[in-house]
Amino acid sequence: DAAALIARDPRNRDVLFPYLNAEDLCSRPDASPSRWVINFFDWPLERAEEYPDALSIVRTHVKPQRDVVKDAYGKLFWWRFLRNRPELHSAIEQRLLSDVIVMPRVSKVVLPLLYPTNIVFSEQAVVFARSDATTLGLLTSAVHREWSRKFSGSLGTTTRYTPSDCFETFPFPNAEEARIGEIMTRLDSLRRDVMASRNLGLTKLYNRLHNQSDRDPEIATLRDAHAELDRAVCDAYGWTDLDLAYDFHETDEGTRWTIAPPVLVEILDRLLELNHARHAEEVASGHARPTARNGKKAKNRRFESFGPKQLSLAEPQ
Repeated sequence: DAAALIARDPRNRDVLFPYLNAEDLCSRPDASPSRWVINFFDWPLERAEEYPDALSIVRTHVKPQRDVVKDAYGKLFWWRFLRNRPELHSAIEQRLLSDVIVMPRVSKVVLPLLYPTNIVFSEQAVVFARSDATTLGLLTSAVHREWSRKFSGSLGTTTRYTPSDCFETFPFPNAEEARIGEIMTRLDSLRRDVMASRNLGLTKLYNRLHNQSDRDPEIATLRDAHAELDRAVCDAYGWTDLDLAYDFHETDEGTRWTIAPPVLVEILDRLLELNHARHAEEVASGHARPTARNGKKAKNRRFESFGPKQLSLAEPQ
């Protein structure tokens, strides 16, 4: 349909964009969008009317739904997205980013990918306005994944990634570790090559990575890259004393190629100590409010990269 609209009038390219959701991120070998969407940005209706083919589709399929919703904005500006997240687009523009880091909101893998910015991202794709390999490596690590599974909503092997609970609270290492970015660049290139050559989406690729009987040499190389990445991440925190004991281990998700479970518990303890220490620093500096006396979290949202929430491993999430 998008191709037909563009063939009819090439100007329709101005308002037609690939549309990426979590399913595409996890299931397609190139993680490419399988759908297209009409996007009129924050334009007034008069400008949208310059694209009658596209506006006709929105008027037919969107406006009737908007007419009956209680959202006043949605009714008044029926041709626009209901929530277009201008803060995200502003951050991308200010940082001159051509790529961003994208994480599926609900998935088994809980892994990010780099993605071009010239598309429309679904609400089910969590977007970070960063593109550096070090941040990508930290978010890819088992260290961040374990923190995310603990403090986001997890049901069995599926995790709902909640940025306010597992990104804004995650205590990033203070030391810049160039080795993380170098390893992540190699890992990402290898992963994309394997996905393309084996026709595997992200979920199926990692099903193979965690399958102990899979002897594919490239899968084995990818396993080693993840182990090397996690070692570099722990070193960036100064945790050189930890023996990660990387191997196939039994976990609550089944058999996984990962850090030994007791070591992951120790890592969570150390991350929690960092979270508490940084929270205390922010309270002392006036950038965050103290945790309530009744044990409930103070309703702070974020401060720079730390996240001011003080968490407890015993606290139900």
